[in-house]
Amino acid sequence: MSRAAVYGTGSWGTAFAAVLADAGTPVTMWGRRAEVVEQVNAGVNEDYLPELRLPGTVRATTDPAAAAEGADVVVLAVPSQTLRANLEAWGGVLPAGAAVVSLMKGVELGTTKRMSEVIAEVGGVEDERVVVVSGPNLAREIAAKQPAASTIASRSEEMAERVAAACAAPYFRPYTGSDVVGTEIAGAVKNVIALAVGMAEGLGMGDNSKASIITRGLAEMTRLGTALGGEAVTFAGLAGVGDLIATCMSPLSRNHSFGVRLGQGMAVEEVVAVTKQTAEGVKSCTSILELAQHHAVDVPIIEQVDAMIRHGATARDVAAALLSRPRKAETA
Repeated sequence: MSRAAVYGTGSWGTAFAAVLADAGTPVTMWGRRAEVVEQVNAGVNEDYLPELRLPGTVRATTDPAAAAEGADVVVLAVPSQTLRANLEAWGGVLPAGAAVVSLMKGVELGTTKRMSEVIAEVGGVEDERVVVVSGPNLAREIAAKQPAASTIASRSEEMAERVAAACAAPYFRPYTGSDVVGTEIAGAVKNVIALAVGMAEGLGMGDNSKASIITRGLAEMTRLGTALGGEAVTFAGLAGVGDLIATCMSPLSRNHSFGVRLGQGMAVEEVVAVTKQTAEGVKSCTSILELAQHHAVDVPIIEQVDAMIRHGATARDVAAALLSRPRKAETA
């Protein structure tokens, strides 16, 4: 039987810990805040998923080494832009030989590195041990045990199968794959596209507008992912179009909801103040744009979202800029 460690006690980390436990895998979570750790040990995470009653096989600690003890599956579920600092603090406790799983969906600011690259660089983890989990997995729906599927991607078939077996709960179906690059790029880019879709909704636009943004966003995601070595088929699967639809259309999506408020005229700082959270797409849009520019990939939606986040463009400015672009063939 596998034993898992989950680093991070936010919504998705907590929901995935419950998935692992429901699949028969005992879990020890690591959390930075002692009060949240105490809640988890009482069977609940009031701060993030108060409706979820955690299985008794989920425990928590503030000690990174204690969380890692005996784990052959290590799950990293911290905010993407804090991964480097976290690994610098406790990456040395990760067990040798364990599968190291990234639940994070972002591109690092300053370096434009994918999360798997940061894990390998800072955590000293061999590429073959890194596993990426991504798909249409809204945390609150997973916590409610609503059926969902996800991609488990790794260069090592053995590691992908180990993680898939550890999280194959009755309501959670894992599919294995080998395209780490494509899976990560899809997971990062969909957050930025969801911001754009939310902005359109905040402006009062309908489903035609939103579907158009999703479709052209998928084209941007695919162009960038394949330029980096990802496989085109990945973007037609769970990690690509599946996660894109869920994140762009659901009110449970933090990025979608953040975008709606931006479309209604709120500034980024005002949305953060109201929600007490920053969506991953807000954090990563600049680094994703820089990555695309470095590889000469055209990403107009991402470019316009970045213009709004960083340079003060309004949602109406963004819409006008996208609609006024030169005409071209749809396949381009």
